Amino acid sequence: MDYNFQVDWISKWAKYTPNKFFLREYNSSREWNFKEFNNAANHLADYLISKVGLKKKDRLAVYSSNNAEYVLLFSACVKTGIILVPLNFRLAPRELDQLIDDADPKVLVYEEEYEENFNRLKSVQESQVKLKISDISKFFERKDETVADYVDSSIGENDSVMILYTSGTTGKSKGALITHKMLFWNAVNTSLRLDLNSSDHTQSFAPFFHTGGWNVLFTPFLHCGASHTLLTKFDAELILELMQNEKATILFGVPTMLQMMSDSGKFNKVDLSSVRYAIVGGAPMPIPLIEKWHSKGVYIRQGYGLTEVGPNVFSLHHDDAVKKKGSIGFPNFYFEVKLMNEKNEECGINEVGELWIKSPVVTPGYWRNEEATTNSITDGWFHTGDMMRYDEDGYFYVVDRKKNMYISGGENVYPAEVEKYLYTNPKIKEAAVIGVADEKWGEVGKAFIVLKENENSTESEFYEYCLGNLAKYKIPKYYQIMDELPRNEAGKIDKKVLLELHNKSINLTK
Repeated sequence: MDYNFQVDWISKWAKYTPNKFFLREYNSSREWNFKEFNNAANHLADYLISKVGLKKKDRLAVYSSNNAEYVLLFSACVKTGIILVPLNFRLAPRELDQLIDDADPKVLVYEEEYEENFNRLKSVQESQVKLKISDISKFFERKDETVADYVDSSIGENDSVMILYTSGTTGKSKGALITHKMLFWNAVNTSLRLDLNSSDHTQSFAPFFHTGGWNVLFTPFLHCGASHTLLTKFDAELILELMQNEKATILFGVPTMLQMMSDSGKFNKVDLSSVRYAIVGGAPMPIPLIEKWHSKGVYIRQGYGLTEVGPNVFSLHHDDAVKKKGSIGFPNFYFEVKLMNEKNEECGINEVGELWIKSPVVTPGYWRNEEATTNSITDGWFHTGDMMRYDEDGYFYVVDRKKNMYISGGENVYPAEVEKYLYTNPKIKEAAVIGVADEKWGEVGKAFIVLKENENSTESEFYEYCLGNLAKYKIPKYYQIMDELPRNEAGKIDKKVLLELHNKSINLTK
């Protein structure tokens, strides 16, 4: 039975602790307590319904970087049943047109900084309402005008709050439906595993078009009545400074971000004693980097998740960060998980299989994409596409993405396993391995490598380094040294671009 409730946590905290600090926007120095923000959200909710003419399940797309107005739009959508559609501001107009055509929003809100690109969009229709971020800003002027909470009693736990588009590195982006129920259970799981409370504070800089921006810490913090400082983008030195000055308690980032922060000249100077731990996801964190943060007194909590499930699914306690290096730990509280092989049989200890997940945090499906939904969910079990194993103690390890696996001479090769070994080479800063076509073996590995500063090496040296330490079929045949590795908008290494670079180099030599 669909329980009628909405995750309007701002209105709850506006009653419980109205004068408690909720949100600060660093760039403008504006800040709000819960009561002020809730008042503004109620006025905006009423405007969207009574003046703009939106109704429950209508889509409202936002083309903007992170700002307080974005959070206000989220709050108004929660109250009204309008579905928020965050758009990736890094995409080209052609790519944005695909998302807008798919979501079919009634309203498009855009930041003035992107107005030139917005005017180039072919998908925007005359019938759609266009609003600027500055049009939303005016509702903050009414923050002191107390008004009754806007409540739609028809909103239920299975109604969608937003549509988050996956990065689409292997093809057309899919819009994952994020429901009230998903946000609630993700917040519960996160709070239990991270010991969140209303005294917590963090700097929020992950983009709102990504699940990390909303659901790793922002909505769980909101559920607990905790606070944020909102930044428009990642800035390693600024964040270190703010963590010290604002006495942040938790940090969230991907390994690349923590590497950049640790490389900063400020890292050894700032006082981070208030920080309980750093939450790391998106990729495994190298042990030397973990140890560097631990020596600073900031413990690393590695985890695992994905847009369609949570995303806070697994968590490794910081006490195990080195002892169980490379592990993502155990599933969080309200999850069932199993590993399935190609015969749809459940795997045993140290057997590699695809992770399937069942939980109230699993998406009901993809927006207007029944085929993708059917292919991804079987009897409530979500097929993640991630290949994993678990050890004798029950700790899980990501072996690789199913799509990244390649077959060389009839043997399955998981690039992440090869990358993990390459990272043990003291000269290597970053490494990425892909499968490329080969006449003899079908596919072979190619390693793209970024060297540490002031290091030199040759391709043959890396082959020799692998020889005898990896099975021969796992050793990359080709090596390419690069200044940096390409990344997608989520900060992950973009292997599709690496394959394109390889294919282009092959074509040039023909």
